[in-house]
Amino acid sequence: MEVLKADHLSKIYGSGENEVRALDDVSFYIQQGEFVAIIGPSGSGKSTLLHILGGVDRPTSGKVYLDGKDIYGQNEEQLAIFRRREVGLVYQFYNLIPVLDVEENITLPVLMDGRPVNKERLEELLTLLGLSDRRKHLPNQLSGGQQQRVSIGRALMNAPALVLADEPTGNLDSKNSQEIMELLKLSNRKFGQTLVMITHDENLALQADRIMVMEDGRIARDEVIRR
Repeated sequence: MEVLKADHLSKIYGSGENEVRALDDVSFYIQQGEFVAIIGPSGSGKSTLLHILGGVDRPTSGKVYLDGKDIYGQNEEQLAIFRRREVGLVYQFYNLIPVLDVEENITLPVLMDGRPVNKERLEELLTLLGLSDRRKHLPNQLSGGQQQRVSIGRALMNAPALVLADEPTGNLDSKNSQEIMELLKLSNRKFGQTLVMITHDENLALQADRIMVMEDGRIARDEVIRR
């Protein structure tokens, strides 16, 4: 079943001689539960595309549909709720709140939404991420790999329809990188999360179901690796 659709997306910064076309008429769709890796050189439009898919940055033209809903047909308040509930974001530099412990960082999207924490899901995630014995630790008491695990937990806490990972292993060594990849793949299989990941590492990209290659703001190649 189609869960995500990009329909003729363009993103232009500046104007006239200073115009930069970060995305140039990009269209594709992603099936529910699919794991898609997006690769390409710096400046190819990968991060811009990811931010637009996640409701973080509006396109200049075109539409994004998640579960058939035009996400940019919503007002700013609705869009903020959409980002909290329907999208999980994992960044390269973790973006954890330094004064909050592991448990508080993971449950932050739920608390910001004014909803009760699903304790059963929290415990399941802490176990899955190997953080049960670190739940009361602050970010500066954790290794880089552990901090990224917390970031993944935060992204999964609301059981979002879509998980977007922007260079999730870019700040980690090879051992931690592979551990994070295994966790992302496990969440993809266990929870049926649709996962879209940006990476510069082609070896990591080859672990996805499908690879999209971007060049100059366009999809240059779209290849299914496994079904």
